[in-house]
Parts: sequence; structure tokens; C-alpha cells
Amino acid sequence: MERQIRLFRDIQKETYNDEGVSTNTSSEQADVEAVVYKIFCSFEHKAKIDPDLPKLNKNLHSKLLKSWLLNLPKNYSCLDASRPWLIYWILHSLWLLNDIPSSEILSSVVNFLTKCQHKEGGYGGGPLQHPHLGTTYAAVNALSIIGTDEAYNSIDRSALQNFLWTLRDVDGSFALHKGGEQDIRGAYCAASIAKMTNIYTDALFDKTAEWIVSCQTYEGGFAGCPGMEAHGGYTFCGIACLALLNRTQVCDIDALLRWSVNRQMRLEGGFQGRTNKLVDGCYSFWQGAILPIVSAILAQDDKELIETVLFNQDALQEYILICCQSPEGGLRDKPGKPRDIYHTCYTLSGLSVAQHGTGAGEATVVGSPRNELHRTHPLHNIAPHLAYNALHYFIRHPPPVNDEK
Repeated sequence: MERQIRLFRDIQKETYNDEGVSTNTSSEQADVEAVVYKIFCSFEHKAKIDPDLPKLNKNLHSKLLKSWLLNLPKNYSCLDASRPWLIYWILHSLWLLNDIPSSEILSSVVNFLTKCQHKEGGYGGGPLQHPHLGTTYAAVNALSIIGTDEAYNSIDRSALQNFLWTLRDVDGSFALHKGGEQDIRGAYCAASIAKMTNIYTDALFDKTAEWIVSCQTYEGGFAGCPGMEAHGGYTFCGIACLALLNRTQVCDIDALLRWSVNRQMRLEGGFQGRTNKLVDGCYSFWQGAILPIVSAILAQDDKELIETVLFNQDALQEYILICCQSPEGGLRDKPGKPRDIYHTCYTLSGLSVAQHGTGAGEATVVGSPRNELHRTHPLHNIAPHLAYNALHYFIRHPPPVNDEK
């Protein structure tokens, strides 16, 4: 369903009020609002001439992403230990844009990720690197996006399950790698991997839900670990993990809802990651995907809420389309920031969430209907049918169960 652009009312009324006390935080917020407001005003004049605006530059973004998949710029050399992440971010972005590479290229991707797989289970950031839950999650998602028998069969699920056991602590938390930090990202990545590949067992995730709830803060969001500050990425990991474990009833859902809806910025329309922080395009997904999950939880008690979208879909799309697209292709945090693969993936993912809401009704598309992206699964952040296909393939090919720990 095509939607009209928001009326450009006097959005200066929505500016941040520092209540007469200027701080570095309030000054930075005012600076960002001034830049965004100027861009919105300039866009308003362009939109009067071209009714097809705002436009998602799909071809430009796809061309850049495909070039990145084959040859990365030199400035990405610092991410040598994150290569499965780069592959996942690129493939998922291309799927959203409906421009997946050829089968030959995808087969080459499978071959490379196989070289990243560790003999003890899991995937490292590159060949011969130690396995890490983050890069394992990225590799499993990338292989599920490819979705071929070659991709599925390349995963050593028996070793993968053993790897998860080595990272689990007695309190239900998961380290990100052997001897590494234990935070909520580990629990989410472990649950997503285990569910997608059908190696989940109740014993493996015993007490995990209780540990996650201990990370929920007085604000309502989730921190990386108990006692820290609520944060958008960690909050997504927390509630998504509880949903995967079917244990959402143990958290304070009302407090989570209150915290989440207050992260959408009044003037910009995008989301901030934490209280009193700046808008950032990547939180279009990290914060935006929380709210369809919350809608589904609330709809368990009130079926009429299944189609309720708990944030301003139009405002988020406008921020992404007008402020986050780089003229050279790719997407970015905010105006003035450089484009990168990470923000391209999660900003497009957030745009998909904003367009499809809870997934229960028609798409809500700002600008031309051609701006519509494919849907993404709010728990795994790959296409819903690709997550379904992977799970059902692995159900038909169960691995040995290891509950000896």
C-alpha cells in the first residue's frame, strides 16, 4: 500500500528541549537535528517537483554490494576477523533488494565459509581463526540465505553443538568464545544458531532465560550483562532470545515497551540506541525489530493486537530514505557519516521492518511502491521463508544429541 509523505509541519516544535541546561549531549543533539531539519526542508522542495520521491536507489546499492562481495576496499582490512559477518551483511542486503548473486558466486561463498569452520565446531572470523559465536551466527545466517543442499551440508552440526556446550556457563549465560566475555549477545547467537540448525535442547539452554532477565534494567531495556546500561542492540538480543526460547513471560514486557517506543526520535524519525544518545540508522533494525516481537507477545493475550504497529513506520522510512542513503551507494548512520557494509545491512533491515510492520497486513511503503523490500524475520534477520527452509531441512537430517554436559 503506497503512503504519502508526512506533512512537513513545523517539526521545529519537536526539537530537543535542554530545559536551559546545555551539555555536550544536548549540543550534539541540537546539531544533528539542525542538519536533519535542513535536509528535510530541502527534500520538501524536491518532492513538490518529483512525486516519485523519496526513492530507494536499489540498483546503486546492489551494484556496490556485489562489488564489495568480490573485492573489499583496503580500509576493511581491519575486519579480517569478521569476514563471515561481511558476507552475511552483504547477502542479506542483496536479498532484501531482490538481487542475490549467481549460483556460482554463492557456491564460492559456501566454499570460503567451510574454510572458516573450525574442527572443534563453530566458525572463526577467517580461515584458521579461532571460533566465535558472533561469526558462527553470521555464517549460519549466510548459509541459510544461500539455502542450497551444499550450504546446509557444509555445517558440521555435531561439532557445532559441542562448541556451544563449551561456551555455556552453569548460570545459563554463554561466552562469545573460549575464555571470552559473557554477555547477552552470546545467549542470543547461541539460541538463534541452535534453533536454525535444529541442535537446540532444553538442557543446553537451562537457566538461560533467567540469566537474560537479570540483564533487564530499571529503564525496561536490556543491558549486555547484569548491572549495565540498557542498549538497543542488547535489548534486541534479550527479547529475541527469550522469544526463541519461548520464555517471554519471564520479563517485564510493559517496561520494555515503554523504553522501546521512547527511543524513536521525534524530529528525525529514526531510532537512538540508548537514552540521550543520537539517532543512528542501524538502530532502525535493532530497535525497530523489538516492537514487532513485542506486538506478537501482546497478541498472545489479545488477538486484535496482532496487526498493531508500535512505532511510526512512515517517520522511520523517511529518515532512512532521505537521510541515510549515500549518493555513491550504500547506507549510513546519519548525514555526514560514511557509508559502510554494517549500516547498509541494518538500515535496510530496519526499512523492511518499517514497511512490513508485524507482517500481518499490507505493506506500508513511503514513496514509490518500487521502494518495497523483501520481508525479514524479526528474530533471525533473514527472510522468514529462508529461516523456515533451513529449520525444516535440518529437522529432516537430525544430528546426534549431546546432553552430557
